[in-house]
Amino acid sequence: MVIFRKHVRDLTELALDRFVARARRAAGLKGTVNVLLTTSAEMKSLNRRFRGKDKATDVLSFPAEPGGDKKLAGEIAIATEIAGQNARLLGHGVAEEIKILALHGILHLRGYDHECDNGQMARREKQLRGELGLPPGLIQRTLIERTTIERAKTRRPARKRQE
Repeated sequence: MVIFRKHVRDLTELALDRFVARARRAAGLKGTVNVLLTTSAEMKSLNRRFRGKDKATDVLSFPAEPGGDKKLAGEIAIATEIAGQNARLLGHGVAEEIKILALHGILHLRGYDHECDNGQMARREKQLRGELGLPPGLIQRTLIERTTIERAKTRRPARKRQE
Protein backbone atom coordinates (compact mmCIF):
# COMPACT_ATOMS: atom_id res chain seq x y z
CA MET A 1 0.00 0.00 0.00
CA VAL A 2 1.23 3.48 -0.87
CA ILE A 3 0.08 6.56 1.03
CA PHE A 4 0.75 9.98 -0.47
CA ARG A 5 0.59 12.62 2.25
CA LYS A 6 2.77 14.72 0.00
CA HIS A 7 2.24 14.29 -3.72
CA VAL A 8 5.08 13.87 -6.17
CA ARG A 9 4.99 15.17 -9.70
CA ASP A 10 5.12 12.42 -12.35
CA LEU A 11 4.56 9.62 -9.84
CA THR A 12 1.26 7.87 -9.19
CA GLU A 13 0.38 5.57 -6.33
CA LEU A 14 -0.06 2.73 -8.83
CA ALA A 15 3.37 3.30 -10.43
CA LEU A 16 5.12 3.39 -7.05
CA ASP A 17 3.19 0.36 -5.81
CA ARG A 18 4.26 -1.60 -8.91
CA PHE A 19 7.88 -0.52 -8.51
CA VAL A 20 7.91 -1.49 -4.84
CA ALA A 21 6.51 -4.92 -5.73
CA ARG A 22 9.22 -5.43 -8.38
CA ALA A 23 11.97 -4.21 -6.06
CA ARG A 24 10.70 -6.36 -3.19
CA ARG A 25 10.73 -9.48 -5.37
CA ALA A 26 14.17 -8.64 -6.79
CA ALA A 27 15.54 -8.20 -3.26
CA GLY A 28 14.00 -11.47 -2.09
CA LEU A 29 11.82 -9.79 0.52
CA LYS A 30 8.72 -11.75 1.43
CA GLY A 31 5.56 -9.92 2.45
CA THR A 32 4.06 -6.61 1.49
CA VAL A 33 5.65 -3.22 2.05
CA ASN A 34 3.69 -0.11 2.95
CA VAL A 35 5.18 3.19 1.77
CA LEU A 36 4.41 6.63 3.18
CA LEU A 37 5.42 9.73 1.21
CA THR A 38 5.41 12.62 3.62
CA THR A 39 6.90 15.94 4.64
CA SER A 40 10.33 16.66 6.08
CA ALA A 41 8.66 17.83 9.30
CA GLU A 42 6.96 14.48 9.78
CA MET A 43 10.20 12.64 8.96
CA LYS A 44 12.01 14.70 11.58
CA SER A 45 9.37 13.68 14.11
CA LEU A 46 9.63 9.99 13.13
CA ASN A 47 13.43 10.09 13.22
CA ARG A 48 13.39 11.70 16.67
CA ARG A 49 10.81 9.24 17.99
CA PHE A 50 12.29 6.02 16.63
CA ARG A 51 16.02 6.75 16.24
CA GLY A 52 16.62 9.53 18.75
CA LYS A 53 17.92 11.85 16.02
CA ASP A 54 16.37 15.31 15.98
CA LYS A 55 16.68 15.98 12.27
CA ALA A 56 14.84 15.19 9.08
CA THR A 57 16.08 12.33 6.95
CA ASP A 58 15.21 11.12 3.48
CA VAL A 59 14.10 7.54 4.22
CA LEU A 60 13.25 5.41 7.25
CA SER A 61 12.44 1.70 7.35
CA PHE A 62 10.32 -0.03 9.95
CA PRO A 63 10.43 -3.85 9.90
CA ALA A 64 7.24 -5.67 10.84
CA GLU A 65 6.96 -6.74 14.45
CA PRO A 66 8.18 -10.29 15.09
CA GLY A 67 5.19 -12.57 15.54
CA GLY A 68 2.92 -10.02 13.88
CA ASP A 69 1.20 -10.19 10.51
CA LYS A 70 3.33 -12.59 8.43
CA LYS A 71 2.06 -10.96 5.22
CA LEU A 72 3.66 -7.61 6.12
CA ALA A 73 7.42 -7.20 5.66
CA GLY A 74 7.44 -3.66 6.99
CA GLU A 75 6.94 0.00 6.26
CA ILE A 76 9.00 2.72 4.64
CA ALA A 77 8.64 6.47 5.08
CA ILE A 78 10.12 8.87 2.51
CA ALA A 79 10.46 12.66 2.77
CA THR A 80 9.40 14.03 -0.60
CA GLU A 81 11.00 17.44 -0.03
CA ILE A 82 14.40 15.92 0.68
CA ALA A 83 13.95 13.54 -2.25
CA GLY A 84 13.23 16.56 -4.45
CA GLN A 85 16.38 18.33 -3.27
CA ASN A 86 18.48 15.20 -3.88
CA ALA A 87 16.98 14.77 -7.34
CA ARG A 88 17.79 18.36 -8.33
CA LEU A 89 21.36 18.06 -7.05
CA LEU A 90 21.90 14.76 -8.84
CA GLY A 91 20.20 15.70 -12.09
CA HIS A 92 17.34 13.24 -12.25
CA GLY A 93 13.61 13.35 -11.57
CA VAL A 94 12.02 13.24 -8.14
CA ALA A 95 10.01 10.14 -9.10
CA GLU A 96 13.27 8.33 -9.80
CA GLU A 97 14.70 9.52 -6.47
CA ILE A 98 11.65 8.19 -4.64
CA LYS A 99 12.28 4.79 -6.24
CA ILE A 100 15.95 4.87 -5.19
CA LEU A 101 14.89 5.63 -1.62
CA ALA A 102 12.23 2.90 -1.71
CA LEU A 103 14.81 0.34 -2.85
CA HIS A 104 17.17 1.46 -0.09
CA GLY A 105 14.37 1.03 2.45
CA ILE A 106 13.47 -2.40 1.08
CA LEU A 107 17.04 -3.57 1.55
CA HIS A 108 16.93 -2.41 5.17
CA LEU A 109 13.70 -4.38 5.61
CA ARG A 110 15.50 -7.37 4.11
CA GLY A 111 18.04 -7.10 6.95
CA TYR A 112 20.90 -5.19 5.34
CA ASP A 113 22.62 -2.45 7.34
CA HIS A 114 25.22 -0.35 5.51
CA GLU A 115 26.53 1.05 8.77
CA CYS A 116 28.00 -2.29 9.84
CA ASP A 117 27.94 -4.84 7.00
CA ASN A 118 31.31 -4.25 5.30
CA GLY A 119 29.74 -3.16 2.02
CA GLN A 120 27.25 -5.99 1.53
CA MET A 121 24.27 -3.65 1.27
CA ALA A 122 26.13 -1.32 -1.09
CA ARG A 123 26.97 -4.19 -3.44
CA ARG A 124 23.41 -5.54 -3.38
CA GLU A 125 21.91 -2.08 -3.89
CA LYS A 126 24.20 -1.44 -6.85
CA GLN A 127 23.23 -4.77 -8.40
CA LEU A 128 19.50 -4.16 -7.93
CA ARG A 129 19.70 -0.60 -9.23
CA GLY A 130 21.11 -2.03 -12.44
CA GLU A 131 18.38 -4.67 -12.65
CA LEU A 132 15.66 -2.08 -11.95
CA GLY A 133 17.10 0.61 -14.24
CA LEU A 134 17.91 3.14 -11.52
CA PRO A 135 20.83 5.62 -11.26
CA PRO A 136 23.35 5.45 -8.37
CA GLY A 137 21.76 4.96 -4.96
CA LEU A 138 22.31 6.30 -1.50
CA ILE A 139 25.35 4.34 -0.40
CA GLN A 140 27.26 4.78 -3.66
CA ARG A 141 26.37 8.48 -3.75
CA THR A 142 27.61 8.92 -0.19
CA LEU A 143 30.94 7.37 -1.10
CA ILE A 144 31.21 9.58 -4.19
CA GLU A 145 30.29 12.69 -2.16
CA ARG A 146 32.85 11.87 0.55
CA THR A 147 35.57 11.38 -2.07
CA THR A 148 34.66 14.66 -3.76
CA ILE A 149 34.68 16.54 -0.45
CA GLU A 150 38.01 15.01 0.58
CA ARG A 151 39.56 15.94 -2.76
CA ALA A 152 38.25 19.48 -2.45
CA LYS A 153 39.76 19.79 1.04
CA THR A 154 43.20 18.69 -0.13
CA ARG A 155 43.35 20.97 -3.17
CA ARG A 156 45.22 24.19 -2.89
CA PRO A 157 43.14 27.28 -3.44
CA ALA A 158 43.67 28.81 -6.88
CA ARG A 159 45.88 31.86 -6.90
CA LYS A 160 44.28 35.09 -7.95
CA ARG A 161 45.69 36.59 -11.08
CA GLN A 162 47.07 40.01 -10.64
CA GLU A 163 46.20 42.40 -13.39
